[in-house]
Amino acid sequence: MKLFLRIVFVFAGLCSVGLASVVAATDASALGAWRLQGGRAEHVLIVTDGYWSRTVYDREARQFLRTFGGTYWASGDNVEGKIEFDSQDRARVGEFFRTTVNVDGDVLRMPREEGGEEVWERIDDGRRALAGTWRITGRMVDGTFSEMPLRARRTLKILSGTRFQWVAINVETGEFSGTGGGTYTFESGRYTENIEFFSRDSSRVGAQLAFDGEVNGDTWRHRGRSSRGDPIDETWERFATASN
Repeated sequence: MKLFLRIVFVFAGLCSVGLASVVAATDASALGAWRLQGGRAEHVLIVTDGYWSRTVYDREARQFLRTFGGTYWASGDNVEGKIEFDSQDRARVGEFFRTTVNVDGDVLRMPREEGGEEVWERIDDGRRALAGTWRITGRMVDGTFSEMPLRARRTLKILSGTRFQWVAINVETGEFSGTGGGTYTFESGRYTENIEFFSRDSSRVGAQLAFDGEVNGDTWRHRGRSSRGDPIDETWERFATASN
């Protein structure tokens, strides 16, 4: 039986890709990660509880193309949302939107801007311990742990059950500073990332980064080394999107 869900989407006009973006649904059926193949361009959608991102990249060419995303919330029978970042068009940041889509098992269908529909296939259902949206709140710098209070400029990690993406953004100015992502695992206190796209430096695509990680309630701490070999010791907090 098909489950018809109210869902937010915005026609973002992905340049030559020309595909519409999707946000999230009022039902947990849409939570997790989804994939859409458009020629060589791979689209990955991550939907968490209150936050979403869509990224387009060419895996073969190791080329990042675009990402955008933001918040969403229920409004009666609909879901409304707001764009918080767009790597291609900062003028869209702060824009509100609303509409409808349908999810049938592991398939999500939504209309294309130019007619017809997009058919997304589920990657995972977002039911792992780290699934959700996280904000960096502290970092070790020269032996001293420095706290990072919530400001317009922020770094978030958006995780499904198997996919991760970080974004460095400014929700007031629309400035987009960078992103990277791919797949991850978190087992026996070991958090491992496999990088599939990186907006600042495509040479990092294919790298695997491993960290010692622990989660205490809504706090996640991990320690290890960056793709450049620099030491990393950070804390992340679950992001309360409804109030931020």
